[in-house]
Parts: sequence; C-alpha cells; structure tokens
Amino acid sequence: MSTKQLCLIVWLIVSICHQTGIGQDKPALPEGKAPIEAKPDEQLDINKNALLKGPSEQIRIKAAVVMLLSEDPLAREILLEALKQVENSAARAAVCKALIQFRVERKAVENKQEFIQPLLNILTSDDSVGAKLAAEATLLFQYEQIQQDLEKIATESSLPVRARLNAIYALKLQPDIRAICKLIDLIDDAESQVAAAAQTALSSLGIAVDKDVKARQQVIDKLKFQGPEVFLRDRLIRRETEFRKLENELNLWRERYRSSLDRIYDAIGEDVAKGKFLAEHLAGSESIAKLWALERVAQRRRGTNPKLPVELGPILINLISDPNMEVRLKTARVLALMGELNSAQHLAEQLKVEPDDEVRMELFVALGGACYYASLPDSKFKIPKDVREQTLQLAVKYLSEQEPKKAQKGAEVMKKLLEQGGLESAEVDRYLDLLAEKFNQQIKTANGTLRGELLSAMAGLCAPQSVYNAQAKKRFKPLFEQALSDKTDLVREAAVDGLIYIDKDGALRRLRKDFVNDPSAIMRKKLIDLAGEIGAKEDLVWLVEKIGSNSESELAWQAMLKIFNNSDANVLNKWAEVFIWQNGQIKLSDEQKIAFLEIAERKATGENKPEMLKNVRQRLADLYTAIGQFERAAGYLGLLRETAQTMQEKEAILSKLVDVYLRWSKLELAANLVENCLLEKDLDPNDVVVRSIDNYLINPPAGADPNTILKVLAETKTPQDRPKWRQQLKKWAESLGKAENEEKPKNSGK
Repeated sequence: MSTKQLCLIVWLIVSICHQTGIGQDKPALPEGKAPIEAKPDEQLDINKNALLKGPSEQIRIKAAVVMLLSEDPLAREILLEALKQVENSAARAAVCKALIQFRVERKAVENKQEFIQPLLNILTSDDSVGAKLAAEATLLFQYEQIQQDLEKIATESSLPVRARLNAIYALKLQPDIRAICKLIDLIDDAESQVAAAAQTALSSLGIAVDKDVKARQQVIDKLKFQGPEVFLRDRLIRRETEFRKLENELNLWRERYRSSLDRIYDAIGEDVAKGKFLAEHLAGSESIAKLWALERVAQRRRGTNPKLPVELGPILINLISDPNMEVRLKTARVLALMGELNSAQHLAEQLKVEPDDEVRMELFVALGGACYYASLPDSKFKIPKDVREQTLQLAVKYLSEQEPKKAQKGAEVMKKLLEQGGLESAEVDRYLDLLAEKFNQQIKTANGTLRGELLSAMAGLCAPQSVYNAQAKKRFKPLFEQALSDKTDLVREAAVDGLIYIDKDGALRRLRKDFVNDPSAIMRKKLIDLAGEIGAKEDLVWLVEKIGSNSESELAWQAMLKIFNNSDANVLNKWAEVFIWQNGQIKLSDEQKIAFLEIAERKATGENKPEMLKNVRQRLADLYTAIGQFERAAGYLGLLRETAQTMQEKEAILSKLVDVYLRWSKLELAANLVENCLLEKDLDPNDVVVRSIDNYLINPPAGADPNTILKVLAETKTPQDRPKWRQQLKKWAESLGKAENEEKPKNSGK
C-alpha cells in the first residue's frame, strides 16, 4: 500500500470518528434492538495513532481537532500528554495548530484552561518552532489567565535565555497593554539578549522607547491613558499595514517566479519536453508552481494544440485532493475541460469530503463533464451507473439553489447528462419539468442572466444531438415563444436557439416579422444566418436594407448570396435591376457585384436566358477590367464576341478587347487583333480599334511606355493599301516625339 493510499484511509477514519464523536442526534432504533457502535477505546486508539504517528501534518491536525471536539475525558488526556512529549515534536505541533485553528475559527474549546500550563511549559523548552506555535496558541486565552506565569518566564533570570526569549515572543503577540508594559520593563534587564529582544519586539509593534526611564514611563502612561480600544485600533492598523506590505512583496516574488517559469517553458522546443516540465511542477510540493502549471495546461487545452501528454492525466486527477484549496479549485476547472480523463470516480469521492463550497461546485461541474464524456459512443471508458445517478441528483440540488451561479451550474450539468440518454421517459419528463419550473420561478425576478442560462440549457436539449429532443421540444416550445418578449437580450437569444431547433421555417416566419431590428446584435445575427440557411426571395427584401448601413452589411450580403444560389433566373434578373442596371439604388462594391453576377450567369446559362446572359457577361467584363483582372475580362469579352449577332456588336467588343490586352501588357495579342482588322479594311481615326488605342496612348497606366506599344504596332504586318493606318501610326509617333521634346527642357532645368 502506498503512502498516499495510507494517508487517505487514515484521513477517512479520522473523519468518521469526527462525525461520530461530536454528539449528533442518532435515529431511534426499533424496540429491542441494541445499537451497534465502535468501542470508545477503539476510536481513541485510531485518533491517538493518527495524532502520534500520522504520515502527514494534515492527518495529525485533523486527529487533534476530532479529539478537541470529543467529550471523552480520555481524548483530552491524550492531547495534554502529546503537548508534553519532547521526543514527538510533530504531534505537539499538531495539537498547537488545532488550538490555533479553533481560535481563528472562533470555536469554543471545553475546559480550555487545562491547556495553559502545558503550552507555557513548551515555552521553556529548546524547541524554538514548537515554542512559537505554543505562543500563538496562548492567544486562545484572556491575558489575565496567563499573565502571571508568562511574565514570570520572561523575567526569571534563572531560566535559560532561550526560554525567556520565547516568552518575549509570546508577549509581543498578546493584544494587551499590560503585555506591552512588561516588554518596556524588560528593556532594563541585565541579560543583554533579553533586553535587545524586548527592544526589537516593541519596535516591530511601532512603539519607540529608549533607555531613559522617564521617557519609558511617559510611553506607559500614554498607553494607559489611551485605553484598550485605542491601543487595539492602532495595533490593528499597524498589522494591516504590515500585512499589505508583506502581501505586496509576496505577490511581487510570486510574479517573478511565474515569469521565470514562463521563460523556461517557452524556451523548451520539443512538445514532449514541455509535457515533462509541466508534470514535474504539477507533482511538486510548491502550490505556486502547481497553479502555474495548471494554468499552462488550461491554456494548451483551449489553444490550437489541445492534446496533452498522457502522463499528465493521473497527476491532474491526484491534485483534486491537494491540501491547497486554490490548487483543488484550479484542478477542478482544468478537469472540466478534460472529460476524456477517467476522473469521475475520483471527483465523486472528493465531492463527499471537500470542505470548500466553491471547490465543491467546480468539482460538480467537472464530474458532469466526465459523465457526459463517458456516455459518448466513442468513449474509451464507462462510469458506474450509481455515479451518474448521484451526479444527476446533485444537479437537481444545485438547480434548486437560490444562488444564481449554482442554479446555472445545475442546469448545465443536467443538460449534459440528459443529452446522451439512458433514462426512462418518465424520469426525463421529471427533469424537464424541474428546468421549466426553475425558469418560471425566475420570470418575475431581475436576474435575466439566470433566465437566459436556463433557457440556453433547455434549447440545447432540443438540439438534434440530444436523445430526448422530442420530449424537450414539446415541453419547452411555449416557454421559448413566451421568452421572445423578455427585455433581457440573453433570454431572447436563447429562445431563438430553441425555436430554431424545433422548427426552422416557423422560426424564420415568426422572427422576420418582428425581430429584424432587434436591439441584440447576436439576435440579429442569428436571424440573418437562419435566412441564409433556409431563406427565400421574400427575405431578400429585409436583408437588402442592411447592405451598407451597419456592421451586419457583409453578413446580410452573404445570406443574400446563399438565397440567390437557391433562386431562379427571374429572381436574379429582377435584383440585377436593383444592383446593376439602375446603378444607384443599392451601393455594392465591384467585388460584391461580381459575386452576384457570377451567380446570375450560372442561372441564365442553366435556364437558357440568352439576353440576360449577354447583359451579365458584358457587365462582368467591365467589372473585371475595372478591378484589373484582365484575364477574366478578356475571357468574357471572347465569349461575347463569339455570340455577337451584328458587326457593330463585334467591333464594340473588339475595341474593349484591344484595350484589355494593352492594359494587361499583352502587346502581341493586341497587335494580332489589329493585324486581323487590317486584313479586312483600312483603319481610320474614327475606327473603334484606333480610338481604343488612342485613348490608351493618351492616358497610359503607370509604368507603361507608349513608345514600346507604338513599336509593336508599327511592326505589325500591314497590307500595302492601308494609308489611313500608316498615317495614324505617323501621327502617334509625332505626338509622342513632341511630348518627349516638351519634357526635355523641364528635366534639364531641374
């Protein structure tokens, strides 16, 4: 048996003893039946062994606490005897810490005066650590109860110096003017170490005194004049100031330590080495290192590389019983992200003994996630049925809580457990009713967030992946419809999710009637997404109103494109009037127009709409030219040229094609077109091809050299009887030469 297992067993035994030793009311037994109880000496032996031989400090302290609560006089004798044991300092320290714990938690200790002399005796020992704990434990008593004996130890010159110094430490802790006065008196002590310790103790309390007797007396008189209330107030203020200072320093060093760990971790290149580094710190003894490593695990889990080394699983599961509350809390939150770990049984066991309320809640959430994962078809492990049932009952308990956060967690876990099935229909109805009742209870409250979270859980149960979605839809649909009038955005948003899961078409009809301009941006987005998924031509009317007007413009446009993809050519042709032909009603970017026209082209082609197809391709050619996608533009112009019916149409297309080739820097292709034209006829200044070239040369694109273009055109094969073309070439050359000559004086004058 491992040490950890032994610790757990002993701790559980001590806990049981605690529960049976504090005098709770016991249920009546049937007449004639004798109660079956462990013998007192057996219980005491268990407690005594845990105190004297317990393998961890936590177990020893718990044993001491159990015996402090016990009414058995033998338990008290064991504690008093432990305080006398010089050879067992661990047990003595455990009793002191248990007494300190009772004082901090303001718990009553029966006949506590029995501990005074044993604690004061520890002050006279050589155990400095134990003496400090004993000094802190004496704060359990009023000063007058210990004054005489404590001051005697501090002033008795025959005692060892160490004992007197321990007493001075105890005096410093006492929140009483009389203790301060005794420290002031000790400044004159013949033993220099004692005098120095008294001086230091007073300085640490913010009380400045010197060797002058009159000055010291004035300090004493002032303290007595102020009275206990002012003295305690000033002492408290000093303590709080010191505490804040120490806390700030501690936080600074913690941050430096975490930063160092970050730098070391980030410098590790291999993922395997990173995993070993995390495992080392998770399994270490320092809570701050564990918390750092847990945060790193959580970051990786949420990041792009969520897979973690296998060896981290068992370490994380063990941390749910860590002595540090913050570590347990962080571990529970990390395990909630890692349902694939077989942690359900361990989480359920820790839940039974977890003392902290917040940690219990997070353990419950993690347990719900573990149960959910185990119920998935591809899960590698299964959990006992009773664990799942216990988790469901816990979910019912949390759901019924008045605290909103707890109720929300209860609903969240209940949803997870119901999604995967495994229950009778009547059971399912009961849980669905509990969710509905909780929601109805919240309708008149101001906590809209909880209403929204509850409704979100109900909506999730209506989703396709939920086994009981049919029952959930029937039970929750009226609540979703009612919630649409809620003033809280989160509630309406969750209601929309539920209605969409139940009936998408019905939800769209209902929502586009009244919620197109809902105050919630999330609500509006859900409606737009739904329209894009199942919408029809009637939805285009309200979607187009969002184009160019707000942050939903692009979202609405994408939804419209999806509807256009599912519409016929007539719908596309009608909207082309709005977007393209009338050129002004709705302002679209060139890219948006192209996206629309490409859909229109497919529809016109598929439905044999030649006139529409011609218009669409003409506009696509112009748009691609405008945005510099000349290859696409040339492709569409080529298609138009093939289907052109008249010579006039062909010449107009040819003119655009020449312009596209020139701007595309495909000069040879442009020259080939010119050659083909020259084979048919001479080209005068009024010819569309000549005008296209002329416009280009007058306003060439940045970086283009008109002389290069003119040279390529001049080298084209030209029939002899083409004087007008030759004259045009000469005219262009003269114009370019003149422009160059005009430019030279400007350059030379600079």
